[in-house]
Amino acid sequence: MNRILIKNAKIVNEGTIFEGDVLIENDLIVEISDSISAKSSNCKIIDAEGNYLMPGAIDDQVHFREPGLTHKGDIESESRAAVAGGITSFIEQPNTVPNAVTQELLEQKYQIAAKTSYANYSFMMGGTNDNLEEILKTNPKNVAGLKLFLGSSTGDMLVDSTESLEKIFSSTQLLIAVHSEDETTVKENLEKYKLQFGDDIPVKFHPEIRSVEACYKSTVKIIDLAKRTGARLHVFHISTAKELDLFTNKIPLEDKRITAEVCIHHLWFSDEDYETKGNLIKWNPAVKTANDRKALWEALNDGRIDVVATDHAPHTLEEKSQLYSKAPSGGPLVQHAIVAMFEAYHQGKISIEKIVEKMCHNPAKIFKIENRGFVKVGYFADLVIVNPGLPWSVKKENILAKCGWSPFEGFTFKSRITHTFVNGQLVYSAFKVKDIRAGKRLLFNR
Repeated sequence: MNRILIKNAKIVNEGTIFEGDVLIENDLIVEISDSISAKSSNCKIIDAEGNYLMPGAIDDQVHFREPGLTHKGDIESESRAAVAGGITSFIEQPNTVPNAVTQELLEQKYQIAAKTSYANYSFMMGGTNDNLEEILKTNPKNVAGLKLFLGSSTGDMLVDSTESLEKIFSSTQLLIAVHSEDETTVKENLEKYKLQFGDDIPVKFHPEIRSVEACYKSTVKIIDLAKRTGARLHVFHISTAKELDLFTNKIPLEDKRITAEVCIHHLWFSDEDYETKGNLIKWNPAVKTANDRKALWEALNDGRIDVVATDHAPHTLEEKSQLYSKAPSGGPLVQHAIVAMFEAYHQGKISIEKIVEKMCHNPAKIFKIENRGFVKVGYFADLVIVNPGLPWSVKKENILAKCGWSPFEGFTFKSRITHTFVNGQLVYSAFKVKDIRAGKRLLFNR
């Protein structure tokens, strides 16, 4: 029997922080108390030393690139980076190669993860203009949801048929997660800048090409469709102030039919950073203005935005170093997401309790994940210890993403992950990932 006793922790759970101990047996939390004595000699004791013990983060949007794009990353390498960053569960997107738009292709990804993933995993079913039959075969109890790309995707995953969208929204009971940008607006903007600059468009114009209006137009349309059909909608990576009035904080999260996510990069960077970071902060949707960033923080804190995620999407430095029109969008973020949010805590932008709410509790609630996302007896022991006063600098030699770079390279964080547990197994300690692939398939209460 695996028995671990975590002592002297500041336990962060459901809006409170309290000092106490946590006892793990096998893969579950079995006791939480002010003080727990070691009940047998085979109980491994870990002293949290007064640091924060929180649930492992649940990242509801990652691109781990397997199958088909494994020169950028794979499930093994990126899940390894994730647990080093305190992310113990991830939901991966379907725009791999081939696209996961059939039940057979979707299940192949689960089979890979079962052998290689350090973290718990789920994979989104992908929607297209013509795969409704396959969508309706998806089991809502063991698949996180359905992903639709309304702007910018690979293969044939752009869903641009109004008729297809209507049918999907009217037919499925799955949670529908969307990338919301209006493709026509983006293409028109791109052509305007190509006429002026050719392929060598300065990256500072990226937020003008993938504009506020492109985001807003698409999000208005998709929210209207969700309200008309009663579909359960989750809007990924909100990036503009203008979109925020489309979401509410007037009802409890459990009662919301429309929810929203913001990503680390939209909370951290602004368009002023293109000058120094260039294509390294080229994402879709684009990083926008400091005013947009400020509004995103306000909406995150007041409950209009429900989740913080990464949209971790690695590319090689060679790919990112191409001209603007050739350089792909996306970047690696799972290893540094929690410490980036703790940096915001140090800056007075957010409380630790709110970080845990947005990165742990709310993803579990929104996706109805079974027994994860909280420090509770009977829940899986997915846990993270964070030392808020242990500075470290991001360097090439400590970056674990397969692509080998980070937009945070050279930055010194004030906080550091010291321990990560996945299903009761200590997979990360002493700043090293152990060779333990403890991840399990996520299940859902639906």
